[in-house]
Amino acid sequence: MIADQKHAGLPVAGYQPQSAAAVELVNGNKQMEERLLRICDGLTMVGDVDQRWLSMAISHFEQGFMALNRSIFKPGRIVLPEDEAKP
Repeated sequence: MIADQKHAGLPVAGYQPQSAAAVELVNGNKQMEERLLRICDGLTMVGDVDQRWLSMAISHFEQGFMALNRSIFKPGRIVLPEDEAKP
């Protein structure tokens, strides 16, 4: 990929076009997250693992990777319809 190539932002308010480098970083993070979640999946079959704590760990891992990826993509705040209707 060309280093300065921009990818169109998600068709979601607040998301902007992203550089190829940012997309590559987030894709790498998604792979790491999947590897970690698969380890957790394997632990669901282990009888002496506290499943409640495992469930919390999975949620925290997912939240952590979401925060990490948001730090790279930097979605912004949006303008609401009522913001434009000023007297």
